[in-house]
Parts: sequence; structure tokens; C-alpha cells
Amino acid sequence: MRPVHWLFVVAMALFVSGIGFIIAAARTASRAPAANTMAALMPVASVRQIMKGIVDPAANAVFNAVSTVETANGVEEKAPQTDLEWEAIGNSAAALVESGNLMLVDGRAVDRGDWVTYCKSLIDSSRAALSATQAKNAKELFAAGGTLYESCDNCHRKYERVY
Repeated sequence: MRPVHWLFVVAMALFVSGIGFIIAAARTASRAPAANTMAALMPVASVRQIMKGIVDPAANAVFNAVSTVETANGVEEKAPQTDLEWEAIGNSAAALVESGNLMLVDGRAVDRGDWVTYCKSLIDSSRAALSATQAKNAKELFAAGGTLYESCDNCHRKYERVY
């Protein structure tokens, strides 16, 4: 082989490698560093505002989504029927998950003991409700609503003065 050909191949390999490094560096630089962003977060809403503005309406939507009522006409089952109804309840469940996250942010967390436990319970039970809405399963949604209610009730018994 001719020496000029090898020189061309090496030069092209170095050029392509250099372009690859430039692309990788640009992609890495465009991502916001998560740790610095989290440190810069400053809570604005109080726990009371989160409870009244997000948690109460979202929890009520989940609690009221599935029910059984006895009337003069017999037993009436209530559950979401349309995709839009399931989506609305799912949105409420997702808001509850995020509310639990919001209440764990420094500046809002009352303590690092039971407060964290109750917020995580809110998050877990709300995720179960969200999963039930995605599966469009009324029985699972009803069960998740019961677990969610217990989670809320346990926290309210200890921290009712906070909000």
C-alpha cells in the first residue's frame, strides 16, 4: 500500500473522532445539572396552600370516582366511563403524587421522621391510583382510594396544626 493512503485513513479517523467528541460535549453541556437546580429551588407555596389548592381537590376527585349507592331503584355503581373521565382522575392522582414531592422540599418538610413517611405514603397510594386509572380498573382505583384516605388520615392526626 502507498504511504499517502494510510495517512489519509488516519487523518479521516481522527477527524470523525473529533466530530464525535464535539457532539458528545455539546449534548452534555446542554443538559442542566440536576443537583444545582435542586439547590436553587425555593418554595413559594405553604403546606396549607398545597393542601387547599392541590391535595384537597385532587383527593376528592379520586375518592368520589368510584362508589356504590343503594337507592329506591336498587344499587347504583359509579365509576369513570369514558377515556376523558379516566384521564381526569389520572390527572388528579398524578397531582397527588407531585404534591407529596412538593411537601418534601426543604423549607416545607416539618421533620425528617413521620412527615417523610406520611408524604411517601401519599406518593405510593397516589401512584397506585394513577396505575389503576391507566388500567381503567375501577376495583383497583377504589382500593387505592381507601389506601390514600388512610394515608391522609394518619398524617392529619399528627400534623393537623401545620395546615
